[in-house]
Amino acid sequence: MEVEIFLPNYVQRVARILIKEGFECYLVGGAVRDIVLGKKPHDYDLATNALPDEMLNMFPRSVSTGAKFGTVIALSQDEHGETYEVEVTTFRSEAGYIDGRWPSSVKFVDEIDKDLGRRDFTFNAMAIDLSGINLSDGNEKKQVKIYDPFDGIGDIKKKLVRAVGTPIERFKEDGLRSFKACRMASQLGFEIEEETFHAIKEANAVAQSISMERIRDEFMKMLLNSPKPSVGIELMRETGLLSIFMPELLEGVGIEQKLFHAHDVYTHALRTCDVAHDSVKLAALFHDIAKPKADMGNGHFYGHDSIGADMAEEIMKRMKFPKSEITRVKKLIQNHMFYYPHKKDEMTDEEIENVKIHQWSDSAVRRFIQRVGEENIEDLFKLRMADAQSNPYTSFKPDEITLLQQRISDVRKEDMALKVTDLRIKGNDLEKLGVLKGPKMGMILKELLDLVIEDPLMNTKEKLEEIAVKLNKEQNED
Repeated sequence: MEVEIFLPNYVQRVARILIKEGFECYLVGGAVRDIVLGKKPHDYDLATNALPDEMLNMFPRSVSTGAKFGTVIALSQDEHGETYEVEVTTFRSEAGYIDGRWPSSVKFVDEIDKDLGRRDFTFNAMAIDLSGINLSDGNEKKQVKIYDPFDGIGDIKKKLVRAVGTPIERFKEDGLRSFKACRMASQLGFEIEEETFHAIKEANAVAQSISMERIRDEFMKMLLNSPKPSVGIELMRETGLLSIFMPELLEGVGIEQKLFHAHDVYTHALRTCDVAHDSVKLAALFHDIAKPKADMGNGHFYGHDSIGADMAEEIMKRMKFPKSEITRVKKLIQNHMFYYPHKKDEMTDEEIENVKIHQWSDSAVRRFIQRVGEENIEDLFKLRMADAQSNPYTSFKPDEITLLQQRISDVRKEDMALKVTDLRIKGNDLEKLGVLKGPKMGMILKELLDLVIEDPLMNTKEKLEEIAVKLNKEQNED
């Protein structure tokens, strides 16, 4: 198969040096797959018969952290003087994988076929020989031929994820490949070839040995880069991979939500994740995860938001997510059940009164902002919209969001205090009033904040000092 490609100048320069020194040079990996798919590659990896030491001599500006495995990072500038990294790897074969991750021996070889034969999937085992094209500094497109010894092009046309060679051997070599197969199928909209699919199930013991950090990274790539992440998640469920790192999600399979939902808990979670904005996809997947534990048997799941927030925290800690992301997702799940009365086109007098009764006061809005965090408000709205959009039985109306956004905007115009540091009185001021540092001071500051959230006009130093003296006196008398 011949295709037209655009090869960036910084890649051409690296290839030109290798070829000038008498070595072979191939474009390999995901870049070739993307070219066949008609997509612009995100990065460009090269393979060569030059040894790492020879490459380090050819590229003085290079990084040799992967030289043991034949990989050198060559630093190359484009026509604008901007520096890019180009990964260049010596043709190699691998053997004796340890813990389903690292090869115990790496042998450098002279043939591109042997190098391609060690790769994971057929569409990642294609190459383009760069020695046969004019490697100028120009930006013109070049006509090239795809070298495809394992029929990756055929599998792309069939929309199949197929392992190179014997599938079970590929998955026993590196347990992460099982997760990657599901991710690639989800990302590309492909199916997993039958023998490859069964090999994933057979190699689950190897997949279990993979670190949670590596699984997390692969899972998040799938979540953020797939048109429908549910495809990959369902493949992970069917192959047994999901139970390795997120068994809690499986508890929702078959748990019906008769009163307010069209689907079981598991299906609703996946549908919500599919339609959610990238910033809330994880929260969308977890938002109802506690419903099986909170199931009252009558269609109600009281407290599932609070319990679910704790469960999400436990899962994310297990998967080594950053603390800040855990806190953010936890807050979104904790607060995703908020209700704000919405207007209707036609309302009875009774309905109008009902809306008035349930309208939020200014202090209620301030407490909502404080509880959720100003920085999380928009993400919470995105989660609420995704939750509703995925459920054809929802009673949610977009007016809930529109009206609450307006109320928040109005309240934000006031001089708000949402945290202790916003108070017009500080710890050293309390100290001068005789309040001892420690738990007592913390309790007084919290009470002062509660008062100010209820009535912002209380946030003056004089008024807060007066109240603080009374609170301190009451605590000392107790």
